[in-house]
Amino acid sequence: MTADWRQLRAAQDMAGADAALAAALAAAPDDPELVMMQAQLRFERGLPAAALFARAAALDPANREARRNHALALAAEGDPAGAEAVLTMAIARWPDWLDGLRVLASLRWVAGDGAAFDRDWARAARAHPSQPGLWLGWFGALAQARDWARAGAVLDEAQAQLGETPAILSARAFMAGEAGARDACAALLARLSADDPFLQLARVRLALRRGDPAAARDQALAMLRGPGARQAWSYLATAWRLLDDPLADWLEGDPAFVRAHAVGLSNADLAELAQVLRALHTAQQAYAEQSVRHGTQTDRSVLLRHEPVFARTKAALLDAVERHVAGLPPPDPRHPLLSVPRTGLRIAGSWSVRLGPGGFNVAHSHPMGWLSSAFYVSLPEAEPAPAGHFQWGAPPAELGLDLPPRGLIAPVPGQLVLFPAYVWHGTVPITRGERLNLAFDVVPA
Repeated sequence: MTADWRQLRAAQDMAGADAALAAALAAAPDDPELVMMQAQLRFERGLPAAALFARAAALDPANREARRNHALALAAEGDPAGAEAVLTMAIARWPDWLDGLRVLASLRWVAGDGAAFDRDWARAARAHPSQPGLWLGWFGALAQARDWARAGAVLDEAQAQLGETPAILSARAFMAGEAGARDACAALLARLSADDPFLQLARVRLALRRGDPAAARDQALAMLRGPGARQAWSYLATAWRLLDDPLADWLEGDPAFVRAHAVGLSNADLAELAQVLRALHTAQQAYAEQSVRHGTQTDRSVLLRHEPVFARTKAALLDAVERHVAGLPPPDPRHPLLSVPRTGLRIAGSWSVRLGPGGFNVAHSHPMGWLSSAFYVSLPEAEPAPAGHFQWGAPPAELGLDLPPRGLIAPVPGQLVLFPAYVWHGTVPITRGERLNLAFDVVPA
């Protein structure tokens, strides 16, 4: 084959890629790889794909990805019970399939089953108690839901089966820090590796919680030399601000870094886009790992969808991105934003957020992006300021820091806010109605 899935997904003409795959399948209708690629492409474009994934799984019975995506396609096409059945049958065949267990728990969570969404994790871990991945996966599902009591009970049960392993100690350290047990967290971290990126981040967060920004700065600086570098910049910004270090302004204070841009879509375009996006928000609640509160977030990259309005929207958004990048300061080899080549920009992921009354995004950052965004499609009428405003620079509330946002931007339909992906950002809660936006990350080639 001359193309793989990554190449097809990056193609500008997704419809053309789909047609090329259809032609290839006409010549080789039972090629399992071609069937899988066509199913995946149509799934990403928002077209019916469940039957194609089912055929891919039948042609290649060992392909667990086909079964996972068959379930996701069924859920997207309005058959959550069918999705659950597909995953349940697959997990019966592969009881230690961590990704299948994760997806099944997530589907149950977004459907509103907060009490027992993790029941298959429990069944699998207890049936195969010597497999640490099952215990830690179960713990992770509960930790994302911030159910610390149940998460701690899972670790107790895991330790009874496996002993006190470094992985269990790391999970206990993370949980202690996030649950507010600072002394217990510090004691556990003292027993564990100083080089593990997961634990390095736990040390940074603990130092900030204990009011020691210098220690947080030093640990975050150490992270810049390893795989946790992308996450470290957000915490460095916070530590430097707390220390009144001018490097905080160097990192995120330039007015050119965070700006709003008119995109130029018409009111008719925005109304059409809003109608399509609303239809995608079928979940009862957001995924546990997401920043959304009192709202929902879509699961696939919406700007890859087949509806014509997305092609017009994507072109307008990329034009605004180019204008934003053209206005950035000169290159700086030390700076995480300004050291990156500015050519070949592409959208790395896109999604929609729909908030209801009281809805907001908690402060977070996007470690895998270069630039991030918020594009406003539909907003409540006559909201009193600052309800619904984009705010940036304030660290996550759970760190307990008294740092206000660096700035707020009032949302306007048809307006795009662009900012460095490492910048903390969130939303002031809305008081009424609906706040519908589209967001995406940008990365250079």
